[in-house]
Amino acid sequence: MTDQTFKSYALTPMMNDIIGRLGFHEPTPIQSKVVPSVLRGESLIGQSHTGSGKTHSYLIPLIDKIDETKQEVQVIITAPTRELATQIYDEVRKMIQHADKQETWKAKLFIGGTDKQKTMENLKEQPQIVVGTPGRILDLVQENALDPYTAKSFVVDEADLMLDLGFIEEVDQILVRMDEEVQLLVFSATIPEKLRPFLKKYLENPEFIVADENKPSPEKMEHRLIPLRHRDKSDMIINISKLIQPYLAIIFANRKERADELYKELNDKGLETGLLHGGLSPRERKRMVKDIKNLRFQYIVATDLAARGIDIQGVSHVINADLPKEEEFYIHRVGRTARAGLEGTAINLYTAEDEQLISKLEKRGLTFDRYDIKKGDWEHLKDWNERSTRKHQESEADREAWKRVRKPKKVKPGYKKKMKKQQDDIKKKMNRNNKGKR
Repeated sequence: MTDQTFKSYALTPMMNDIIGRLGFHEPTPIQSKVVPSVLRGESLIGQSHTGSGKTHSYLIPLIDKIDETKQEVQVIITAPTRELATQIYDEVRKMIQHADKQETWKAKLFIGGTDKQKTMENLKEQPQIVVGTPGRILDLVQENALDPYTAKSFVVDEADLMLDLGFIEEVDQILVRMDEEVQLLVFSATIPEKLRPFLKKYLENPEFIVADENKPSPEKMEHRLIPLRHRDKSDMIINISKLIQPYLAIIFANRKERADELYKELNDKGLETGLLHGGLSPRERKRMVKDIKNLRFQYIVATDLAARGIDIQGVSHVINADLPKEEEFYIHRVGRTARAGLEGTAINLYTAEDEQLISKLEKRGLTFDRYDIKKGDWEHLKDWNERSTRKHQESEADREAWKRVRKPKKVKPGYKKKMKKQQDDIKKKMNRNNKGKR
């Protein structure tokens, strides 16, 4: 929460009325930073995670600046997947309806998988607000059906996902056809190195906004660690499923091939799950998204990219079958749950290879509880890093003892064993003295 209200911004009375109808009370941290910046016409880079209120942080000020007397493109919003573009468009339509401006504010959705010719025929009148995937928007621009030059603002949503899916070049091709003074708003959960050339090309000294950086995950989020210990991941997830009652659980795998394997293993073992990854055909993905929204599944196996492109409501649990390699991906995964004040749980299967990631996340303020599953129930274990702490303490004692070992002036056979015994004796004496001081 912030101390500000939406009424503290220079928004029109109509937009304040729309905000009230949407049920918003106070701006989220990202909204409190982005809304005034966009109203001032500034370009920016916004880094935020799922559930931060990012979409309305740019929709509110951009729609508020629409000039209804001009029937030309004024705002272009690009998203990496059809589903995400559709969700953004639905929010735009909702705001137009709340304003009762269906006749004067025109918004259009342009995504693949629709009739291109029919879309072009419907573009005799240019919409003020364009939402869509970069490929379809670029197609319409190249066909001279859509004129982007009149646009005052351009949004790149989920820029890192655009990059991963290979769409950033299409975004680039749209931007080179636009006014050089266009306001560019780039939003991304992470800022990978490969994205920087694009940002440098189009943004000169932009405002960089990081939302709620001191709170890496929701406050009502529990993070559990379960050591894998060479056990089968699908068996472990079956055991976990018997102990939790999720409204909806997303099971994350790091690669689509692994997601396929896990999906098959879990279904073969009797746990009915859905599947989401970039390798699904458009028809398969559309059917799967529909099934998920109709609550057919309690469990969904997914990759980061697939889950990022779809706003899945009601996630109560996140299960990391594979922990990601980067901190930001963990933060984004767990951000799928504990939204809108609800509680959430992240359950992480981990190996020794993951301990470095866990340490980094702990330094950012996350608290992990270590559990195992024994005899069909949770068993609370000691802190996951207690062993490494003990090893560190032991190594400190070893070094101190070595400092006190007398070094022989002449090296004789067996001198190393004698020195080691001397070090052990000194260490034992140090330990006895330390106990006596307690």
